[in-house]
Parts: sequence; C-alpha cells; structure tokens
Amino acid sequence: MCGICGIVTDRGPKALAPVYAMRDAMAHRGPDGSSVVERIDVRGTGAALGHRRLAVIDLVTGDQPMTNEDRSIWIVFNGEIYNFQELRQDLERCGHRFTSTSDTETILHLYEQEGVDCVHKLRGMFAFAIWDEREKRLFAARDPFGKKPFHYALAHSDFVFSSEIKGLLAHPDIDRRLNLEAIYHYLSLQYVPDDMSAFAGVRKLPAGCRLMVQSNTVTVEQYYNPSFEPKLTGKQDALIEQLREVITDAVGVRLVSDVPLGAHLSGGIDSSIVTALMAELGSGPVRTFSIGFREERFSELDRARHIANRFGTDHREFIVDRQDLFSRIDHLPRVFDEPLADPSAIACLVLAEETRRHVTVALNGDGGDEMFAGYQRYRLDPWANIYTKMPRWLTQRLVPWLVSRLPERADVPIEQNYSAGLKRLAQAAAGDRRASLLRWGSYFSETDKLRLFQSEALQQTGFPPTSTLLSDLFDAAEASTFLDKTLAVDQRSYLPGDLLVKSDRTAMAHSLEGRSPLLDIRVAEFASRLPVQYKTTRFAGKILLRKAFAHLLPKHIVNAGKQGFGLPVGLWLRTSLYAETKNRLLDGTFSRQFFHTSEIERLLEEHKSGLVDHGKRLYALLCLEMWYNTYFES
Repeated sequence: MCGICGIVTDRGPKALAPVYAMRDAMAHRGPDGSSVVERIDVRGTGAALGHRRLAVIDLVTGDQPMTNEDRSIWIVFNGEIYNFQELRQDLERCGHRFTSTSDTETILHLYEQEGVDCVHKLRGMFAFAIWDEREKRLFAARDPFGKKPFHYALAHSDFVFSSEIKGLLAHPDIDRRLNLEAIYHYLSLQYVPDDMSAFAGVRKLPAGCRLMVQSNTVTVEQYYNPSFEPKLTGKQDALIEQLREVITDAVGVRLVSDVPLGAHLSGGIDSSIVTALMAELGSGPVRTFSIGFREERFSELDRARHIANRFGTDHREFIVDRQDLFSRIDHLPRVFDEPLADPSAIACLVLAEETRRHVTVALNGDGGDEMFAGYQRYRLDPWANIYTKMPRWLTQRLVPWLVSRLPERADVPIEQNYSAGLKRLAQAAAGDRRASLLRWGSYFSETDKLRLFQSEALQQTGFPPTSTLLSDLFDAAEASTFLDKTLAVDQRSYLPGDLLVKSDRTAMAHSLEGRSPLLDIRVAEFASRLPVQYKTTRFAGKILLRKAFAHLLPKHIVNAGKQGFGLPVGLWLRTSLYAETKNRLLDGTFSRQFFHTSEIERLLEEHKSGLVDHGKRLYALLCLEMWYNTYFES
C-alpha cells in the first residue's frame, strides 16, 4: 500500500521539480520509504515518478519506482495484486526475468507482454502509472471498483497525477478554484462523484478505467463494466457451494502479508463472514477491532463481541462519543481533501488510528451490500415504483401534506425511523426512479438546493440535476432487471465515491492497509450473475449469502437486518452540539457567500424542534464549511 505521483512534460527537467513536494505531501501513505525517478531525454520530454512506501509484501526488494531489464519502462504502484504469483509463473515461461518477489514487478512485465490490456488479468486493488520510454507514453489504470485512488490535473502543458488531491496541490501550478458544480452534486449525494473533484483543475480517474498520455493528449477509456448477464443456472445447493468457495478463496489470498494482520469487525453479516473464514484459514487467533457508540441503538458492539467470542479472536473495542465529532471534524478536510458528508467517516478514522497501534493490515466487509443487495432501499424500490403510478393528487399532495406533520426521531437509526421512511416514500413520486440512492438517501433534493443557494450563485451554474448522473449509469448498465441496474449504479457511483474513499483515506491517514474480500473480482462477477431471487425478497436481502454461511454464524447474526454504520448525528446536533453547530454554520464563510442564511436558520430551528431530522443535512453543511475554511480561507 503506497502513495504515487508523477509529472509528464515536454518542457525540460525544471518542470519535474515539484514531484518531490508532491511525494512528501503523502508521507502518511508510505512511512517506510520514498523515492523519485526522473527520466528525461535531450529534447526535454519525459516523466518523473514519485513513490511513498508502506511495506507489506517483499520488505527487502520491493522499493519503487521499479523498472524492467533494459530500464525502458518504469512503474509506480499502489495496492495489492493477489494473483501475482500465478501471473509471474506464466511470465517467466515467456522469458521474463525478475529481480524481486513483489507484485509490482509482475505488473511491469505483464505490461510488456500484454500492453494496456494487462489490466484484464489483474486480481486485486490497484492504481498504477507506467512510463514507457519507447512510446513516450504514460499508461495508468484504476481497479474495477475504485478501491485505490488516482487524481490528475494539467499544469501548463504538463500532466500531473497523484494518489490524493493534496499531492496535486503541492504543485504550484494546479488550478485550485472552487468547482461549484461538484459542491452542488455533493449536497445531494454526500460525496463528490467521479470524475470531477471539488477543485476546478483536478479530476479523478473513474473506477474500472485506464488512461493514456501521449503527445500532449489525454485519453480515458473504461475497461471494466459490471455485467449481470447471463444469469447462473443450477440448483440452490450448488450455487451455495460455489459462493462459499469463491469467498473463502478471496479471504485466503488476502491473508498473505509480511506484517501483522487483523480484521475490522462491525457485527454485521459481511465482516462476521470475513472474520469466521480468517479464523478457519489462519494459524492463530484473529486480531479483531470494533467501534461503537454510547447510544446503544446505534451500536453493534454486542454483535461484534458475540462473533469475537465464538471464534476466539484477540478482540479490542473502541467508543466514539459526541465530543469526538467536533474534535475530529476539523481534521477531516486534510484527510479527504474535499467534502465528504458520511458521518461514519469519523468512526472509521478513530477505528483506523486504534487498529494501527496493533496491525498494519486489516480485512473488512466492504462491498457486501452493493454486491449481494443488502440495503433496505433495494426492497423498497418495487413498492415505490407502484406508488409513483398512483394518482398525483394522492402522491404529490395529500400524502406529503399528511406525513409532513409527523415528527422525526433522531434517537434511532434510519432503518428504524418509520416516520422518516414515510416521508421518503412521499418524496419518491417526485424523483427519478432510476436514482435509488437519491430516492431514499438524498441529503438535499433539487428543490432544497434551489432554496438554499443564493440566486447569484445559481445563475453561474446551469448544472444538470444530480439524478441525471445516476440515471445515465442506470441506462448504461449491462443488466435486464431493475434491481441489477440499481446495483450497477451503486457499484459505479456510491461505492467508489463514498464508501471506498472513506475506507482508503481514513486507513491511509494512519498508514493502515485495508483489504476487502467481498470486492474480489471473482466474488463480484459471481454475485452479479446470481438471479435476483437469490439477492433480495420483499423481507430480506443477501439471501444466498446468508444461506451459504449459516453453518458458521450464530442464527441471530444470519437473520439480523441491516443496521448501517452511522453516528447518531441527528441526536447530537439536536442536543449538546446544537449551539456549536449553529455558530459554525451561521458564521461560516461559504454559507454567507453562497447560501441563504435564512434557509440554514430554518433547518436549524426545525431540527431543534424535532419536527424534522435535519441532522445529516446540517452535518453535510458543517463538513462543507470546514473544508472551505481549510482550503480557501486558511
């Protein structure tokens, strides 16, 4: 696990100088080593590649940048390739000579053998860049689900890239202006979607894409798109056996490490399966780490403790309380480099910090919901689709009027907040049915944003509705059912835009490597081709996944509903943290410059009264304010 950066130029060696500052801006991603290689010809054309190393595999000979036999091709790589030993054997049979035992060198020789199509043979998480001196070309790629980040920008005529935005901002010529369109979509999604960023001059390489830079031309191609057809056939027992096999293998290959390794155990079914398999496959007690809250309705520590006891793990628990919110929220802009309004990021940051005191690598259950249909909204979508066909006087007048008078509880998780659910159903008729995430989880609707933004700010925008970003992905999905199309949208937007950003940045902020077996490409391809009845019914999700591992896990874990991993921000911002929240928002520079403060006052007052739970909306505005203050005011 590492941080990578680089510059491609035709302006001579002086243009490569910023790469050193870019590399060192990401020291947290690689505390075990750093290096830069400059390759420039007599015409002033060439590249510099920078690397920060977190040593996990091949501790002695795995330093980067790495080159081939004749030093004509150079690579910097962030991630892990789990099938590199198989690939290496094939490459050695083809005559390639290796000087290390690292997975990085395997990518290098695979590129020599296969060219840009080498990405199709890689099983793992990765972002890498290869400078090909013969072709005068930079080739870069990001893994199918975006577990590892890749950001890029233009500085004059130079192409500049980095694992994190902070690396790019260390270059003096990057366009740092505010990207208001990104903020507009952030308010609805809670994250800035690919391929834009919150800075006007910075872009993200989307998940499953590769990039080529040659002759001052940048080309981006999508090489991977989740495919849900043709469906698997066969009896249920046979499918269960296949699913056990692919997930067990995915966990097994992720246990290879030359440094201490453990697991993040939430108490949900996904991380419980990973922990159970680690206990089966390992040679000693699994080290597990869990985080919870003093508000027991939001905490799954009891479930996590039950799993830890069942499998005899070396278990540690940590608590996040309301005081952590404001002690940590000011730090978040430096972790993520752009606003991210997922409240669980604070818990993940604490968990990563505590985990790193004991291990360097931690497996997790990320991806189980997006692969096997675990979210409640997947089961609610069919009902909402029926609801939207009812008479407009009912769906857009009477029902919204009735539910608007229901108070919303902030002291229970959203899955148990039935009044909030009814209000969401009332809003479903007004939204695009193809944008499930916005239907059930949008922070600010298009109408909300029109009320929030000052008219002068909106006049310079002309932004498309946020729903079009998701509906376009829905229409392009290689699937025939509504559920599979929705899963495809989440795998290409919510997963890389929110969950994996949160996982990567919080872990790497503390030099911790996270591994996600349920996002293994073989697991994902199997899950995609499962018939929908094995994913969700009217009453439960992850149908086949639950059945496949029912023999390992306690019944109450197998049958438990999805609770989610979220801080009780609604409760905290309604009580002890209300005054601080109000002061920060109403005095905030971004709010005063772009928003109607009267609209923010309305949100605060309604939240305080208990009429509406605006906790996540207020949290999103807080994160935005803190980010803007960090990068534009400080």
